[in-house]
Amino acid sequence: MRFDVSILVDYWSLLAGGAWLTLCITLVAFALGYLAGVAVALVAILPGWLPKLVTGIYIETLRNIPFIIILFVVYYGLPFSGIRLPATLVGTVALALFASAYYAEIVRGALQALPRGQFESARVVGMSPAQAMWYVVAPQVLRTLVPPSTNMTLTMMKESAVLSSITVPELTYQSLIVQGNTFAPFEVFAAVTAIYWLIAIAIAELSRQLERRVGTAQVHSILANPIAARYLSLDARRPT
Repeated sequence: MRFDVSILVDYWSLLAGGAWLTLCITLVAFALGYLAGVAVALVAILPGWLPKLVTGIYIETLRNIPFIIILFVVYYGLPFSGIRLPATLVGTVALALFASAYYAEIVRGALQALPRGQFESARVVGMSPAQAMWYVVAPQVLRTLVPPSTNMTLTMMKESAVLSSITVPELTYQSLIVQGNTFAPFEVFAAVTAIYWLIAIAIAELSRQLERRVGTAQVHSILANPIAARYLSLDARRPT
């Protein structure tokens, strides 16, 4: 037996189209899921028991149910409610919903790990609450967010293969079509493995580049505020 490269040559357009759709779904689900996760995390850190109870139920429910079950509930539940949407859109929303619970925990943990004195110190030097969050808190939290967020995004990208079960024409679905036409499962799935690996490597490299820039961006973000820059300038002139 030999590895038949001609199969991949003949069906490269299907596999490339599936890989592109997988990447697009991952990016859109990341954006939607992270926005939802940030919103849930901000509610979770509010004082009082009710916000913690509501967000706790949301997070634990989504984290303790397999993604394929969440996908089927959304996919079959929407038509049951009279709402019919394309399978790709439903799959992307379900993937974002699944990831939002994990992103919420990541953001909440990062916010709670930051010393409260950072925010209060920014307020003391004259920053408004919004300025303190944007110029002082956000840059420091970003450094903590990057590694776990990358891991979750990679997990979400791999979970997108489950969307093939509702006929979303992503990479795994297209590979099944090629395998059914050629009866060459080894060649097809070896190529698919390599494609998923390349996508994961690209996401990880982007994360590493972002992590390298975070430190510089943190300093620039703080100095971009005239109040903070003036305070740091005066502090540097004080005699020791």
